[in-house]
Amino acid sequence: MGEPKRKLLDMSRFPTVRDWYCRCHNKIFYATNNQFQKTGPKGFIEVKVLENDKLYVRVDLPGVLHDAAGVRVDAVRQKVVFFSGETVIINKKEGVREYSGTAGLGCDCCEITGVDHVKMKDGVLKMILSRVKGNKNNNSKCTLTVPPFTGQSGIRLEDHPYIVKGRKEALSFTPIEGGGFYFAVDLSGACKDDVEVSANEDTIRFKAEIKNVCENDESGRT
Repeated sequence: MGEPKRKLLDMSRFPTVRDWYCRCHNKIFYATNNQFQKTGPKGFIEVKVLENDKLYVRVDLPGVLHDAAGVRVDAVRQKVVFFSGETVIINKKEGVREYSGTAGLGCDCCEITGVDHVKMKDGVLKMILSRVKGNKNNNSKCTLTVPPFTGQSGIRLEDHPYIVKGRKEALSFTPIEGGGFYFAVDLSGACKDDVEVSANEDTIRFKAEIKNVCENDESGRT
C-alpha cells in the first residue's frame, strides 16, 4: 500500500479552548477582516474625521502594488471617492485579484473637494480627503462617514467586501505537483522584512510585526 494522502488544514478555523472561552464569555480577540490579526487597526476599511475636519481613509488591498491603485472623486455628487486596484500574477496558482469600492461622506451638508496624500504601500491604501460645508453658517462638526467605522473585532470571519475578482479569503493553499503546497496569506501592511516563517513536520507558523505607523493610525499591527 502506498503512503496515505496528506490534507492541509487551516487551523485558524478550528475552535481552540481559547475560542470556546471567548464565545461563551462574549469576549473578542481578533479582527473580523483577518483571523490572523491580533492587534492594530481593524477592519477592511477605516474612515475617520481628523482634527482639521478632513477625512482619513485606510483600505486593505492585499497584493496591490504602489502604482496599481486608482482613486477618483464622484464628479456628480462629490460625496464619495471610488478606489480600485489589481494585483499582478506572481504564481499561476494564486491568480489575479481585482478590487473596487467607495468611501466618503454619509451626510447631506458636505462635499469632497479633493484627495490628498494618496499612498499605496504593502497592500494598504491610505489617503486624506478634503471637504467643505455647503451651509457655512452651520458650525457643528459633521462625523457621518461611509462606511461608518465601528472599530469592532470579533470571532466571525468575513470575506473581503471589495474584491470583485479572485480569492476573497485571507488564506489559501493549493497542492503542487510533486508534493507540497502553495500558500498565500494576507498580511496587509507587512513588507517581506516584517515576516517570519517557520515549519516543522506538521505545521507552518508565520508572524508579522508592522512597526511603521502612519500618523493617523493608532498603532502598528501584529
